[in-house]
Amino acid sequence: MRQTVRVAAIQAESAWLDLAAGVDKVIALIGEAAAGGAQLVAFPETFIPGYPWWIWLDSPAAGMQFVPRYAANSMTRDSAEMDRIRQAAAENTIHVVLGFSERAGGSLYMTQATISDAGELIGVRRKLKPTHVERTVFGEGDGSDLQVLDTALGKIGALNCWEHLQPLTKYAMYSQGEEIHVASWPAFSGYRGLANALSPEVNTAASLMYAVEGQTFVVAPCAVTNEAARETFCDTEVKQQLLQLGGGFARIYGPEGSPLAPPLPETEEGILYADLSSDLIAIAKSAADPVGHYSRPDVLRLLINRNPTPRVVEVPRVEPPTAELFAPTPVS
Repeated sequence: MRQTVRVAAIQAESAWLDLAAGVDKVIALIGEAAAGGAQLVAFPETFIPGYPWWIWLDSPAAGMQFVPRYAANSMTRDSAEMDRIRQAAAENTIHVVLGFSERAGGSLYMTQATISDAGELIGVRRKLKPTHVERTVFGEGDGSDLQVLDTALGKIGALNCWEHLQPLTKYAMYSQGEEIHVASWPAFSGYRGLANALSPEVNTAASLMYAVEGQTFVVAPCAVTNEAARETFCDTEVKQQLLQLGGGFARIYGPEGSPLAPPLPETEEGILYADLSSDLIAIAKSAADPVGHYSRPDVLRLLINRNPTPRVVEVPRVEPPTAELFAPTPVS
């Protein structure tokens, strides 16, 4: 890791179900973060085209009204829209970690793309297991998605939302020497006061514990749900009660748990900045390194399958035997 890296965590509302407007907003925020001196900017989970809040608010049948539009406004990794975002990263000389709904064939995935400051798409990974009702919309990643990428800034990794509650997934990331981790979250605005597991207190704690357990810097972008979200998803008073305004809790933590950026009000859009000093990693790891001197591999070890799991495996064609093979052997 470089001695000092300036990072930016986005706290913003998506351009709901609008791919073109979402790309425009991402490019504008990339420019703003670069103007603020950031070398890395991180975006919330499925920022393009926005988190599919309908799955938490109504029946699957009612939610089908959103499915065609959501799929049409999801992005492919090799699209012209991705090319525009890559170009923006290069023009602003900034690394980008972008959360988006990825369309691949007829399926969607909760994906994070990592783009270098030269505009190169250096990593694309899919959420290993979408959470709860997310599985009605999205497919799963595989072991090849447990990526920590070598970049000019250091070793960068990323996970989505409640992947930060998966102990084995986290340990797999820590084991790769992660130095800067992007923890991408949707807004903490759903079921406020009704489901404590979804609360900002629990989920910001998950980001904080990731930093302390892994002795890595954590950049935690977080989305916002304001009136535009309610206009899109809430056609009853009950749904408005289930999806509160705000929910923006972007954070940046040091590898020993220190908060490195003052938070924004939860309804406000903006960018958090912090300057990361690599010295803090050495200090944190000297006390406890769970994948190094603080481990007990003679007692506990993690087995990882990093191989991709293709849906189709082609069996090589075997040529049928020729007639000559069955011809009688001449008698001399």
